Amino acid sequence: MPGETANPASVDRIYDAVRELAASYAIKPDERINEGSLAKSLGASRTPVREALNRLVAEDLLVFHPGKGFFCRALDPQQIFDLYELRVIIEEAAVTLACERAEDSDIEALRLDLMTNGLDYEGKSVKELVAYDEHFHQTLVSLSGNGELVKRLRNINARIRFVRWFDMEQRISVTRGEHRELMDQLAKRDAAACRNILRGHIEKRLDQIIAFARAGYSALYLPDSQGPLTGSPLIASSGR
Repeated sequence: MPGETANPASVDRIYDAVRELAASYAIKPDERINEGSLAKSLGASRTPVREALNRLVAEDLLVFHPGKGFFCRALDPQQIFDLYELRVIIEEAAVTLACERAEDSDIEALRLDLMTNGLDYEGKSVKELVAYDEHFHQTLVSLSGNGELVKRLRNINARIRFVRWFDMEQRISVTRGEHRELMDQLAKRDAAACRNILRGHIEKRLDQIIAFARAGYSALYLPDSQGPLTGSPLIASSGR
């Protein structure tokens, strides 16, 4: 309605719901969003829905085409590759600052969290493993004391989450070892070693990203495809 003001809490609720749909490609790549249907499904009016959609456009999780409406972003391998490169830059800068600024108690708290929650993969789905991995890295970046780096990483993680489900399937046996090694070097305040570990842990080639994107399209469009979208438990192998 003209002149209607959206309740901020309502906008936040809708934003969180649609952000998850967009990050996971529950709204398929390049699919147009029906604002009326979305508002009805969320029990909201169109005003807070539109505000939430505009926020997601600003975060590059959705796109807006004048005269056509809102669409989910494309599953673009080159863009995802660029985001991986940016993630490396952000995390390397953050861990350098963390080596200089972080309190010993905060480093130890993250190490204990990793030991308690991040090393046992048995029976966990790929989605759960990626969720913890995001938590670990965002907490690591927060040790830099730079809130802007944390915000940038949060946005990147949402935009690459879908392909990371396929990456995680291949890297379960090494991810936990790399996290543990990273925490050991962070405790020693060895910034160069931390950067080297992070680069090897995060960096991907374009051909790998293309393979993840192809697997993603199969999972989205082929009903009988198997993979992280099925949500089935994933039993960890006995890796590092």
